[in-house]
Amino acid sequence: MANLTTDFIGIKSPNPFWLASAPPTDKEYNVRRAFEAGWGGVVWKTLGSEGPPVVNVNGPRYGAIWGADRRLLGLNNIELITDRPLEVNLREIKSVKRDYKDRAMIVSLMVPCDEESWKAILAHVEETEADGVELNFGCPHGMAERGMGSAVGQVPEYIEMVTRWVKQHSRMPCIVKLTPNISDIRKPAEAAKRGGADAVSLINTINSITSVNLDSFSPEPMIDGKGTHGGYCGPAVKPIALNMVAEIARSRETHGLPISGIGGVTTWRDAAEFMALGAGNVQVCTAAMTYGFKIVQEMISGLSQYLDDKGMTSTADLVGRAVPNVTDWQYLNLNYVTKAQIDQDACIKCGRCYAACEDTSHQAIAMLPGRMFEVMDDECVACNLCVNVCPVENCITMVEMPKGAVDPRTGDAVGDYANWTTHPNNPSVQAAE
Repeated sequence: MANLTTDFIGIKSPNPFWLASAPPTDKEYNVRRAFEAGWGGVVWKTLGSEGPPVVNVNGPRYGAIWGADRRLLGLNNIELITDRPLEVNLREIKSVKRDYKDRAMIVSLMVPCDEESWKAILAHVEETEADGVELNFGCPHGMAERGMGSAVGQVPEYIEMVTRWVKQHSRMPCIVKLTPNISDIRKPAEAAKRGGADAVSLINTINSITSVNLDSFSPEPMIDGKGTHGGYCGPAVKPIALNMVAEIARSRETHGLPISGIGGVTTWRDAAEFMALGAGNVQVCTAAMTYGFKIVQEMISGLSQYLDDKGMTSTADLVGRAVPNVTDWQYLNLNYVTKAQIDQDACIKCGRCYAACEDTSHQAIAMLPGRMFEVMDDECVACNLCVNVCPVENCITMVEMPKGAVDPRTGDAVGDYANWTTHPNNPSVQAAE
C-alpha cells in the first residue's frame, strides 16, 4: 500500500489532506473532531491582533450556487477572520497540538501591515508549539478594506516586506497564502519567494457576488436589505486554482517553491490533480462544510488506491508529474488531428450532440432516420463539444488520425509535429522571411 505520509517544508502529517483556514477550523471542538476523522493537518482559522476581536454579521454569511440536482457548486462567504479572543484561540491551539503531535498544526495570521504587529503575534503563536504559520494575504472582503488580506496580497512589494518580517522574527516555517484576485499569480509568488517564504498556498477565495434577490433587489446573502461582495469557493473554482498552481510550478522564477493547493478539492481525484500539477499537499474547506469531516476517509482510500494502481509508492511520486506537459498555446501540435466517434450501442438518441453542433458549432453531426446521429468527418474540427454535452460517459470519443492519413476536412495529410511559432500564417514568421 502506498505511503501517504507527507513532509511539507519539514512539517510531517500522516496524509496530504489538510483543512483550510475557515469556519471548520475555528475552535478546539471542531479541530479535535477533524483529527479523529483522519485529517492530516489543519490551518487554524485566521487570528488577528490582541485587543477586541473583529465583529461578524449576525445574519446569513453564505450565498450559494447549485447545480441542477442542487449539488453545491460554490459558496460565497462574507464571514471575517475569527471573532473569538486571541488568548482563547492560542490556548486551544496549544491544547490540541499537545494531544495530536503527529498532525500538522498551522496557524493562519492577519494583522496590520506594520512590523511590530507581526512581531507581537508571532511571539504568541510560537508559544503554542504550532508547526508553522500561514500569512493570509488573500481574504477579499471586510479585512481588505482595513488594509489587510488581499489588500496586501495584491501588492508584491508588501508581500515581500511582510514575509521578511515573519522570517526575521520567527523560527516557524512560513506559508504565504495568495489571492487569486490579481492579473498574474506568478508576481506575488515571486515576491513571497524573495521574502524568504518556505511555501505558498493558493488559491484563496475569489471576489464575487453569487446572486441577486429579485424581490428585494439585494445581493445574497442579504443583511437587512443590503448585500456585499464576498469570497467564492467550492468545486466551481477548481479550474482557476489548477491553472494558478500550474503557473507557479512551471515558472522559471518560482519552480521548486513548495505549493499547498487549495480550491474546490472534493474528491481524491481533485487532490491528485493538484498534486500532479505541483502541489505538495492540498487544503479543503467547502467539501468538509458540505459533507462533514469524514469525507477525508474517502479521499485517503481513493488516493491510496490510485497510487497503488499506478505503481507509485508515495505521494512524492505524484507531485509535479503533469508539470512538464503544461505548455503555452503556441507550442501545441497543430498537426495533431482527431475526429469524434459515436458509439451507436451506447447512444440514447437524446440529440444533445446534434443540437450543440448544429446550432453552436460546426454542423458536423447528421441526424439520420430513426434518430441515429453520425459524425461527418469532412466537417468535424474535433472541438470536443459533443463529448462534453453528451450525458452518457464514453458514448462519444475523440479518435486520433494516424500520421500520413488524409484529413477529409482539409484534404491534407497528417504530418509531423509543428506549432504556431513556425506556421506560415504567423505574422512573425512572415516578417522573418
